[in-house]
Amino acid sequence: MKLWSRQQIRWGLMALATIWMLIVVPLSATAAPYAAMVMDARSGEVLHSQNADTWLHPASLTKMMTLYVVFEAVENGEIGLDTLVTISQHAASEPPSKLGLRAGQKIRLRHLIRAAAIKSANDAATALAEAIEGSEARFARRMNRTAKAMGMTRTTFKNAHGLTESGHLSTARDMTILGRHVFYDYPDYYNLFSRITADAGVRTVYHTNRALLNSYRGADGIKTGYTRAAGFNLVASAERGGERVIATVFGGNSTASRNAKVAELLDLGFRQAPSRVAVHKPRRPAYAGRMQDSAPDGAFGKTVRLASAAAVKRSLRPQLRPSAEQAPIVVASKEDIEQAVIAAREASLPLDTPQIAKGSAAAPLPKINPEPRPEDLVLARSAEPAEDPIQEVVTRVSTSGGRNWGINVGRYPSQYEARRVLLQTALNEMSTLDGSLRKVVKRPTGFDANFMGLSRETADLACRRLAAKQVTCFMIQPGGGA
Repeated sequence: MKLWSRQQIRWGLMALATIWMLIVVPLSATAAPYAAMVMDARSGEVLHSQNADTWLHPASLTKMMTLYVVFEAVENGEIGLDTLVTISQHAASEPPSKLGLRAGQKIRLRHLIRAAAIKSANDAATALAEAIEGSEARFARRMNRTAKAMGMTRTTFKNAHGLTESGHLSTARDMTILGRHVFYDYPDYYNLFSRITADAGVRTVYHTNRALLNSYRGADGIKTGYTRAAGFNLVASAERGGERVIATVFGGNSTASRNAKVAELLDLGFRQAPSRVAVHKPRRPAYAGRMQDSAPDGAFGKTVRLASAAAVKRSLRPQLRPSAEQAPIVVASKEDIEQAVIAAREASLPLDTPQIAKGSAAAPLPKINPEPRPEDLVLARSAEPAEDPIQEVVTRVSTSGGRNWGINVGRYPSQYEARRVLLQTALNEMSTLDGSLRKVVKRPTGFDANFMGLSRETADLACRRLAAKQVTCFMIQPGGGA
């Protein structure tokens, strides 16, 4: 048998290497288009941009919007953080990065949120979309409605995870706008994006951008993204000495080079951002909740019909509001109710006007000489004054079992405002709030206006009716906790 010479072997290896370079390398190392933007998060001023309005693949930066919509749904009572979500076959079959969920498995919504935010798990993102809207397609339409309301004019979402799909495009500018909204609109959830590790229910997950979070002083988020078509993307935010900068990069060549570029852009931002500037938070987009559309994905749930001349656009289950145990400050009397009724009559205003229902700052009720009291006017009975100057008046509290729930109709800057809203709300919603206890509870940041002594069903109904009239309302469970 004839043996190959060393020269022939060398030429053979060179030929194989050439084939590898011509075929394999272009498929995996094709450079994606580059784009960048740097913004002063406090004012929204653009400090640097390059190709910022070019349509590009956002990859998993998409999950910022997915999570934004989920936060919105939780806030509006569509779903709870501890709701058990059943994983569909579609969600379980998503390609990596993933949590490894199985079809039919049940997992809490809060664990799916952590997996999507920290690990960038595609199966978790799809499961969140299906839990909120019933299908990923419908959820994507809601994402687009929300994006449009934010001013993201060059973004179209086709899925909840960001894997490459025809028409699923965004820009560096739009993703920077979205990152700013995530920070300002949902500060209670923003800490998720800086967690290095978290419990995702089925396993511990690790942050996809822990290298930058650990190495850049002040960095606290937000989201990474990578696909072959997109390259290495990142929206990062950092805070130093009261200054906050957001930097976005599309089309990095590697994790390390992308992180180095983002660090360079953040440094540029901190150099150019003024030390003192007025904070102008972005205007929060209008609630773009569940909407009936033509997609045959099933019903959204039952409609609650109210006897009202105005059309009800949404009817959501009110969420529970956490409440610490504190001594209530309650002032309510027969004279207060008389004055409120007479003032409303004199001004010819309905009792549920926005100025009254929402508790906005208004001029004190005018002092007038009341007309003779109508004989059929129902008045609350005042309690005997206590030695303490702070009084508590109970309109009529039932002692029957189960009446240990309550509702909150807002937090106000003064005791007077909270008391006034309680009186007006009680008069306007007598059918459900009759017999409840009105409480004004002092908090570090204001005065809570609460109705207590309700059954769960009555509290739920009252909140639904008030929400239909655009009045803020939260349910308070027994013990005051969420």
